[in-house]
Amino acid sequence: MTQHIRRVVVTADEVGWETAPAPVAGPGEVLVRTSLVGVCGSDTHAALGRHPFIELPYRPGHEVVGVIAATGSGVESMRVGDRVVVEPNLYCGSCFQCRSGRYNICRQLKVFGCQVPGGLAELFTIPAGRVHILPDAMSDTQAALIEPLATPLAAIAKAGDLRGRTVAILGAGPIGLLLLAAARHQGATKVVVTDLLASKRARALRLGADAVFPADSPDLVRAAHDALGGAADVVFDCVSRETSLAQAVDLVTKGGLVVVVGVGLPGTTPVRIDLIQDREIRLVGSLMYVAEDFTQAMSLIGSGVVDVDELVTATFPFHEADKAFAASCDPEQVKVLITVAPA
Repeated sequence: MTQHIRRVVVTADEVGWETAPAPVAGPGEVLVRTSLVGVCGSDTHAALGRHPFIELPYRPGHEVVGVIAATGSGVESMRVGDRVVVEPNLYCGSCFQCRSGRYNICRQLKVFGCQVPGGLAELFTIPAGRVHILPDAMSDTQAALIEPLATPLAAIAKAGDLRGRTVAILGAGPIGLLLLAAARHQGATKVVVTDLLASKRARALRLGADAVFPADSPDLVRAAHDALGGAADVVFDCVSRETSLAQAVDLVTKGGLVVVVGVGLPGTTPVRIDLIQDREIRLVGSLMYVAEDFTQAMSLIGSGVVDVDELVTATFPFHEADKAFAASCDPEQVKVLITVAPA
């Protein structure tokens, strides 16, 4: 095993690389050789200094696929050579939220690749309970979409059974498009999607949206209601800005649900409290996922529900991680991946 590894570090000035001692799996941990890493919107927001919960510098990589290179003492359920995907939420296990099964909002939550060094590196260690073994038939590219899909599935779980219900999705980035695929699979009768870019609206139509609309259209609410046959039963806000939240409140039906999925900017956001009260609108946030969402995502991707070729729009080698981050800032891209060469 090598004595040193290279990993990506993001500072206020650049996306670069650093050399670090090669990690060694401790008790209950696995050592993973990275194969493929997805670049998330949270990564690019953090690189630009715009993420409210990630401080610079940071060492990214939370959408990670790899191969177990070694196991620490006490690890019996995995072995060297197993292909795995990372479930990156690191939780305490003892707070009320964790004991209630909601470890995604652990009081001491840290995210691998956000608050602690991640998997955009040649090798990394992580607790064995934070990785899932992949089916042999699943490609690395498919596996790289498991973590992104788990977030929409957790949001849908908060909405309950979508069968017979109408849905509006604000934002046709990776999360919005994966939400579209999941909502369709789970029986939503009609789904409309908004986005500023015509190319992303076109992609949403190809992936099964009933109608798409420019996010800045002054006639958006009326047009969406016409397409849905009335106000939406559920609105998923994957943009999470002042304008999108205002649209969500206007789009949703009386007694309906608005789920905030995207990471918002810090600070205050005006909300029509009068409408929320008068229409009994429920407004809830959705952060990450738990194991059930993760395993469901793995199952859906394995069954072909997600069109991987439609969503993965660019792949870069490890030594061009800076270019991958730059590409991810291009709104025409959807999901950008980075391949990592063996150490």
